Amino acid sequence: MTRIVTRSAPQRTVWQLEQQGLHPLLARLYAARGVTDKAELDYELKSLLPPTALTHAGDAASLLADAIEAEAKMLIIGDYDCDGATATAVGMRALKALGADVDFLLPDRFKLGYGLSPEIVDVAAQQSPDLIITVDNGIASLEGVARAQQHGIATLITDHHLPGESLPDADCIVNPNQPGCDFPSKCIAGVGVMFYVMLALRAELRERGFFAERPEPNFADLLDLVALGTVADVVKLDRNNRILVSQGLKRMRAGRLQPGIAALFKAAGRDPRKATAFDLGFLIGPRLNAAGRLADMRLGVECLLTDDPARALNIAQELDNFNRERREIEAGMQEQALALLESMDVDAAAPGVALFDPGWHEGVVGILASRIKDKLHRPVFAFAQGEGDIVKGSGRSIPGLHLRDALDLVAKRAPGLLVRFGGHAMAAGATLRAGDFERFQAMFAEVAGELLAPSDLTRTLETDGPLEGGYISLETAKLLENEIWGQGFPAPLFVDEFEVEQQRVLKEKHLKLRLRKGNSRIEAIQFNFSTQPGHNTRAAYRLSVNEYMGVENPQLMIEYLE
Repeated sequence: MTRIVTRSAPQRTVWQLEQQGLHPLLARLYAARGVTDKAELDYELKSLLPPTALTHAGDAASLLADAIEAEAKMLIIGDYDCDGATATAVGMRALKALGADVDFLLPDRFKLGYGLSPEIVDVAAQQSPDLIITVDNGIASLEGVARAQQHGIATLITDHHLPGESLPDADCIVNPNQPGCDFPSKCIAGVGVMFYVMLALRAELRERGFFAERPEPNFADLLDLVALGTVADVVKLDRNNRILVSQGLKRMRAGRLQPGIAALFKAAGRDPRKATAFDLGFLIGPRLNAAGRLADMRLGVECLLTDDPARALNIAQELDNFNRERREIEAGMQEQALALLESMDVDAAAPGVALFDPGWHEGVVGILASRIKDKLHRPVFAFAQGEGDIVKGSGRSIPGLHLRDALDLVAKRAPGLLVRFGGHAMAAGATLRAGDFERFQAMFAEVAGELLAPSDLTRTLETDGPLEGGYISLETAKLLENEIWGQGFPAPLFVDEFEVEQQRVLKEKHLKLRLRKGNSRIEAIQFNFSTQPGHNTRAAYRLSVNEYMGVENPQLMIEYLE
């Protein structure tokens, strides 16, 4: 069952925003998202929170500046997702521009797992670094930091994940979510944290007179990487994150983007001059992520680091092939998961669902969990077979359940059940022994039942109400696409009654419609539809631009039909 609600847009606020020169439709949409003044939509770089506001960013800058001056050997250890890859690329490009001796290392998710583990430190030690810098990981790596100390290697942790009860004994930790940090943008992505550390480092070197006889690099050139990692990691787009994304998109549209990102746009069949946040989240990010899911994310980072357009295009095409393969694997796993729900003693109505199949691909279980979560509107964990008797799971949640907190509660009630776990409110990972899966399955359902209110288990679709007929146009679609939308600052979703003039099914799974509202007729499409409407329908939709053979037309992207 789906409940449709309309966001409240205070009329006084709408009026004030209109008086400040905002388009009437945008005034209504922004008022419904908590914007009260047009100044909040100023996405200029000068409006960014300063690096000095991020706890220990200055200490990290001093540590790195000392290392550069001492010609110390640095090694960045990243993560194998898009946020980790872009953060690694930001660190590599910035430090190399400052003359640092720096390289990077990414863990193989299938052999070494996530984060700064003792095993990855042992691999890193073979390169004899003086300093290990983590990006998008490390806040829970107590054992990894201890191993680095045994090797005599200093550690700088840059991360954004939630910390555990204890922090690693690193030389410096920069994480807005660590105790004592009052940085206002708690939801900044890992790539954003690394970008801030690089800004602080440049300021520190400026104070030391480092640029007296050499050019000072412009780190704003890295904002396309920051925007991509921020959107792809699905962090909440608070104002600071919206500035980072807006500035990155601005550079992409102006043709000032890394060759690798330009190549990924080409592989996706999209024009970066028309880049949107949607492109980053649903077209570019997945192609980069595919390397980490099916092969080695080093390939993805190389795509972001190369300055050779031909090399970048070759890698982007390889990543595109991986992404196609990933989609095929995911489709097969999704069929198996749905069959599993029907055939086994798995209660799809349970407050929390955990699934496991030894044949599933470890790199795709996160996407699988997301798809099943969308279908059932329940928090879902999907597990695949790991090394030995270990199973590795990835979870996705629904509003109302903080997934990492739920795992923490499971761990406290059943000490030893979870070999390791970590993550965010909406996404988390867990590792178990295979023989403990059914116990985890029961405990996760129990904990989810306690933490979720009954109303949380009903899917709620928040909309912006009806869209006036005059606004169902290409001009309005382009107006909306050029704004910054994303997690926590959702793209406009409208709901209206329509007359269905035509409908047909494409490729046995997509519903193509021609709808009429008053005197307005418009084409619409619903991907992976489940039911066909009658002569009249109520639809929740997004207004988008459909480009075919160089011709642009407005189109409704249907999210829900009844």
